[in-house]
Amino acid sequence: MAVRIRLQRVGRKNAPYYRVGIFDIRTRRQGKMIEKVGFYHPLHTTEDGSSLYNLDAERIKYWLSVGAQPSEMVGNLIKKAGIK
Repeated sequence: MAVRIRLQRVGRKNAPYYRVGIFDIRTRRQGKMIEKVGFYHPLHTTEDGSSLYNLDAERIKYWLSVGAQPSEMVGNLIKKAGIK
């Protein structure tokens, strides 16, 4: 089974909020995820001005070790979090 770590958009219009999840590569954009491993909230910022996000490092490392491919945006978040 090909697996991808990607974002799933939730929230309302003009106020995006994303869940970071593990998805089968064939699922649609709003499809069911295998496991939720974090969130990303681009409009809310922390004290240093960066976007608010939270990732479960242990689970992401596991999924990367078994061959999951992160999307471009999730790859940037993983790099920013210092996981990879």
